[in-house]
Amino acid sequence: MKHTAITLALSGLLAFTAAGCAITRDQSTVGEYVDDSTITTRVKTKFAEDSKVSAMSISVETLRGVVQLSGFAKSTIEKSRAGELARATPGVKSVINDIIVKP
Repeated sequence: MKHTAITLALSGLLAFTAAGCAITRDQSTVGEYVDDSTITTRVKTKFAEDSKVSAMSISVETLRGVVQLSGFAKSTIEKSRAGELARATPGVKSVINDIIVKP
């Protein structure tokens, strides 16, 4: 029992430390980093569930609620749809759509 409590405490400390290390220069709190990670995951999930968007070809990065999309789309429809899905995601403040349409 005591060993389990120590293991859980160390795991929690490690997770907190790992998240703290991943914070970029412009972010001020671990909470903001966690929020941005949640937004990124939600956007990627929407892409994976959508038949018009290739989740494997589009990258998603979030900083303070601003989502940046990059990568390649097969059409302007796919690029637009990716932007729409990102904008409709809870917590997203704005979207920078840098997706390139392949000719």
